[in-house]
Amino acid sequence: MQYLYRSSAYRRFRPAKLLGLMVLFSALAACSPPGDVAGSSASRQTSDRAQPTAGISQEAAAPAEAKALESDVLSQGETYSTIQENAFMKASSSPLSTFGIDVDTASYSNIRRFLNQGQMPPKDAVRIEEMINYFTYDYPQPKGNQPFSTTTEVAAAPWNPKHRLVHIGLQGQRLSTENLPPSNLVFLLDVSGSMNDPDKLPLLKSSLQLMVNELNANDRVAIVVYAGSAGLVLPSTPGSQKDTILAALDKLEAGGSTAGGEGLNLAYQVAQEQFIESGNNRIVMATDGDFNVGPASDAELVKLIEEKREQGVFLTVLGFGQGNLQDAKMEQIADRGNGQFAYIDSLLEAKKALVKELGGTLVAIAKDVKLQVAFNPEQVQAYRLIGYENRLLATQDFEDDRKDAGELGAGHSVTALYEIIPAGVKSETPISANGEESEPLPTFKPNELLQVNLRYKQPQGSKSQLLATSVTDQGLTFQKASTDLKFSAAVAAFGMVLRDSAYKGTATLDQVQKWVAQSQGPDLDGYRAEFLRLVEKGKKLS
Repeated sequence: MQYLYRSSAYRRFRPAKLLGLMVLFSALAACSPPGDVAGSSASRQTSDRAQPTAGISQEAAAPAEAKALESDVLSQGETYSTIQENAFMKASSSPLSTFGIDVDTASYSNIRRFLNQGQMPPKDAVRIEEMINYFTYDYPQPKGNQPFSTTTEVAAAPWNPKHRLVHIGLQGQRLSTENLPPSNLVFLLDVSGSMNDPDKLPLLKSSLQLMVNELNANDRVAIVVYAGSAGLVLPSTPGSQKDTILAALDKLEAGGSTAGGEGLNLAYQVAQEQFIESGNNRIVMATDGDFNVGPASDAELVKLIEEKREQGVFLTVLGFGQGNLQDAKMEQIADRGNGQFAYIDSLLEAKKALVKELGGTLVAIAKDVKLQVAFNPEQVQAYRLIGYENRLLATQDFEDDRKDAGELGAGHSVTALYEIIPAGVKSETPISANGEESEPLPTFKPNELLQVNLRYKQPQGSKSQLLATSVTDQGLTFQKASTDLKFSAAVAAFGMVLRDSAYKGTATLDQVQKWVAQSQGPDLDGYRAEFLRLVEKGKKLS
């Protein structure tokens, strides 16, 4: 389910575009794999979650403008998919938890935009895994031929000391710019009338100019635009011809309606014509997401994205603007295209995503990365995956190489947190009553808390490889935990407070502020210091 949120900067309602949005979502839902696979832990988690109230959350309604009539909100605004929080699962009947990784960071920068403008974000704009994964952590580089390393740690959960917090971190291999494979890029740019604001097309142009300056002679860039119709404004051009590429970007102007489907078809055609074997073939789509694909082309568009993904052309989405930001649609399109979804709210964010993290944004070092965590019922009474609600997989999907999952970019890190209720601990936290059909129980070593199993494919591969890690609990207090665990826990707690989560325990913004201050560690880029400032802004607004 999705709902619309009206920002204080909303624009005039565009009926055709909203119709197109609704039609595309129907196609995305129709093409999705079944969510309630019988006997799977993913389906049991989904069915047991509390159903949030549709419409506008109390947090989103804080500013006076957001208290407008619901009819106005539903006719024009920003869209966010409803998040149904993961429940605690009983380890004896549901010992396996399976999900695909998520390297998107859009939710964090979008939340920052709301807080900087003096508004609390809508609760369903808060995707906790994207908040955690916005930050880098002190994970070791992988050894040998493996594309990523695995780090695990267990300590007390700060919002419920009776519970334990499991921190799982993946670190992708870093590649210097000169060692990146050649890129065949197609910039697919929305130049419709809805992109005319300063934080849309002008920021988009400045952002991509930063990216172009990082490319070399082995890279190629083409530019496709779409408004009333789609057109090729720059044929595929070597990255060494920066003046030509930058001049084409500089000439772009906004105007007209939005033919998103037509533009995407043309972009894929150009990418396929210039396809680089063993290279990075990618469409970079930049938009506010407010486009009409047309009622006759919606299913074909989704099918096209998935087909081209399998053929090696991936799709990254950059979101811009406010008021009509179609967050839900852009996230799902990027997911279908094996790409990342980032929200660009400033030139500094553009520098982070498109310069500092260029390799991670453009170059996949592993695809279809899945995790399956097996919990030992003798050690674990119940567990809960924090975030990743829209990345859950059925148990059997883990070994199914046909099942799509997330990609990991060069230098990217991925972090997942589980909250655990230890065996024998009395807890008032509700535990799922589902899962009576027990899954096969893995074999555990003495004192083994859980097993982390990972599957991934090489970027051009079709057969997955398996990695396994055993985890024990050394009894760490939260105070004795690593800086990374403490900081990721603080970010997760902030997200739970913003969502008014049923699982936030004793967490408050005052406590989050304290935990962040204790876990900043080395912060050369100032991202963690900025996060502390956002927590302080949240306190003033709450």
